[in-house]
Amino acid sequence: MHISGVQTVLPDHRYEQAEITEAFSRLTDCDEELLRRFHQATGVRGRNLALPLADYAKLDSFARANDAYVEHALELGEQALAGALHKADVRPEKVDHLLFCSTTGLATPSLDAKLAQRMGLRPDVKRVPVFGLGCAAGAAGLSRLHDYLRGWPDHVAVLVCVELCSLTIQRDDTSIANLVASGLFGDGAAAVVATGRGPGPRWSPPAAGSTPGPST
Repeated sequence: MHISGVQTVLPDHRYEQAEITEAFSRLTDCDEELLRRFHQATGVRGRNLALPLADYAKLDSFARANDAYVEHALELGEQALAGALHKADVRPEKVDHLLFCSTTGLATPSLDAKLAQRMGLRPDVKRVPVFGLGCAAGAAGLSRLHDYLRGWPDHVAVLVCVELCSLTIQRDDTSIANLVASGLFGDGAAAVVATGRGPGPRWSPPAAGSTPGPST
């Protein structure tokens, strides 16, 4: 598999970790000093967020948070894919396969369908939306692109990953796991354009697999 274009995109709203900690403490029942200790221990100095910090107080239901996800994930995904196609010098109508990975929101039709229309991809483009891979989405998505291009080496395949972790904030969850997670993740999107043959660096996935644990 030859990778011919890569683009990452971050939202414009960037904040220092201390600012995010203060805002998060106002939205939850977490002990502020404990929260500050956890956030400082992550080593994260700043993060890009989908919304201005002041707007997170308005996300008082799953529906409102998910509406924000659909709007902003589509915008970031479009920017990432447009940038990757430009770098690869590939026109949108030349794309044969679109793999879209995201875990932090839900949409039906899936966002890849909306993205394909906005980007001007062909009506017969093959689409595969993937949900639930989380942090493994990039590696797993590249492996699936590689599998596809082994069977269709003359095709153009693209991977788009979008995660808006800030929109999944759990206000009533004061568990250690949620405190740690609230200090780690930001928002962003990335896209890769690949072909089975042609210019660009050649990439082959290492042997990999997964085994569900007893609590999965």
